[in-house]
Amino acid sequence: MLVIIEGFGRWIPNLISGITMTLMVTIAGGVGALIVAIILGMLSRSRSIWVRGVVRVFIETARGIPLFVVLFWLFYALPLFGITIEPFTVAVLALALNNGAYGAEIIRGAINSVPKAQWDAIVALNLKPWDAYRRVIFPQASILMIAPMSNLFILLLKSTPLVYTITLLDITGFANEYRATEGNTAFIYGLILILYFILSQTITVLLRWLEMSAARRVGLVQKPSLSRQMKPERVTS
Repeated sequence: MLVIIEGFGRWIPNLISGITMTLMVTIAGGVGALIVAIILGMLSRSRSIWVRGVVRVFIETARGIPLFVVLFWLFYALPLFGITIEPFTVAVLALALNNGAYGAEIIRGAINSVPKAQWDAIVALNLKPWDAYRRVIFPQASILMIAPMSNLFILLLKSTPLVYTITLLDITGFANEYRATEGNTAFIYGLILILYFILSQTITVLLRWLEMSAARRVGLVQKPSLSRQMKPERVTS
């Protein structure tokens, strides 16, 4: 075991590069998925049946096609039509479209869960749509959407090993190269197992903190009052 660890030193720069690539793809794909989810989620509530129909077809299509197939089609099939996209862009685009389609249902459900009284208040105050969503709807809906979106982002992280198939060297790509060169299969896959677990738990903790912060801003979680923080002194005789 000591021999394996000593020989692993020269692979550390590659490991750091793999972790960096995984983080970049996860963050960029997550941001893209959130943007796609918000757009589709709001359009799915359109008054136009045609808009709702197009959005529904897109969502069901994106959800019905495996991410692996989307990656391969964008990276290997599009060049046959004269369209070439960089591997990183392909990875982010595929993750954003695939996960954004799932996230759209989360956004739509969270918006629909805002109490009717809030919508009536918006009408009474004659707020513009942008102001209504920014100041009333999204602050309340965000609390309901953060928890399921955190699960979606973890699934997105777990999908990133597929980017190795389009030449991106992420954590899994690094592990495959190490195994092919050095062997030590149990060691290297045990290591990346731990790394993915740490990354997923980090996402969980960060989004849990974000959820609590959002709830506190709209008053659903109250900070302890000063009177509660001050414990009465015990009088001893």
